[in-house]
Formats: sequence, structure tokens, C-alpha cells
Amino acid sequence: MAVVSAQPVSAVALMTAEQLMDLPDDGRRRELVDGELKEMAPAGFHHGQVALTIGALLRDHVRRDRLGVAVAAETGFRLSRDPDTVRAPDVAFVAEHRLPPRSERQRFLDLAPDLAVEVVSPSDRAADVTEKALAWLAAGTSLVWVVYPVQRVVAVHAADGTVAHVRADGEIEGGEVLPGLRLPVADLFE
Repeated sequence: MAVVSAQPVSAVALMTAEQLMDLPDDGRRRELVDGELKEMAPAGFHHGQVALTIGALLRDHVRRDRLGVAVAAETGFRLSRDPDTVRAPDVAFVAEHRLPPRSERQRFLDLAPDLAVEVVSPSDRAADVTEKALAWLAAGTSLVWVVYPVQRVVAVHAADGTVAHVRADGEIEGGEVLPGLRLPVADLFE
């Protein structure tokens, strides 16, 4: 009797960050999680409005104080290799001293941003949003803002594992990541 060894068969072909980058620009939002391609529906109008507002406020502060670079949605960061994970927050910030030379910025950066901002859509599941915030922190992001437009709340996740929920009558701060930044939460939703 012949013995056949049972080897696990992958049901999903794993993709690399390079393969993800080389996909055609067909308007689809994609991320790579442990080598698996994840497609997301386009964001709704209010989601986009809130993300742009936050991005503009961050960009103004970052440029004024020459702290680094703020980037918009769909900017991918390779957080791990073999299998590759590439995530794209709605808004992100990378400190000047951590940026690679301009010639190396055409593809995904091989680092986690210092700040990642996730704007929650009505269709997002709470567990998925929390998982993504924790993944940013595990990859080395120092500060994650999870923005809930419907509830007008921002969950501030710090690298030490603490989470603070700041309501519309409060302010979020950049702390050591973005010194001097103070944003009234209500301003994010207008």
C-alpha cells in the first residue's frame, strides 16, 4: 500500500507587493493582507469629505512646521514581507527623518506611517476597524486615529495600547508624532 503524504494546498494564490503595485489602475481600492488581495468598495461622499478635511489640516500643519509628509487615501505602506501585507489608510503622516530619498518613493514605502487615520464607513464592521488599527500599531505606527463620522467621535489609539474616545466637543492632539497639532473634533465633520 502506497503512503501519500497530505500537504496543505493553498486555495488562494498569494500575491506580492510588487504584483499589487503592477495591477492596472482600474479605480478599485485594494490592499494586500498576508499575501491575499482584498478589494473594498469605493468610499461614500461623506467619508471622502471627512478624509480630505483631515488630510488638509494635517498637510497644513506638517508643511508649516516642516515635520514630514502627509499623504492621502490609497497610499500603500508595505508592513510585512513573505507573505506581504500592504495597507492603505485614509490619511497618513511620515516624519521627515524616516522618509526614504525621493527616488525611492515611487512604490510602496517599506515602513509603517507615524500616524494612520481610518475613517469608518457605515458598512464597516467594528471588529474589522479595530483589527486594522491594531495591525497599524503592531507594524510600528505610533498613533492611529479611527474616525467615526456618524457618531462624531475619534478613537485615538496610542503605541502603548491605550485608547481614548474623543467626542465632538473635544480636541485630538498630535502628541510626540505631530508636535503642536490640536484639532477640534467637530471641525473634522464640517
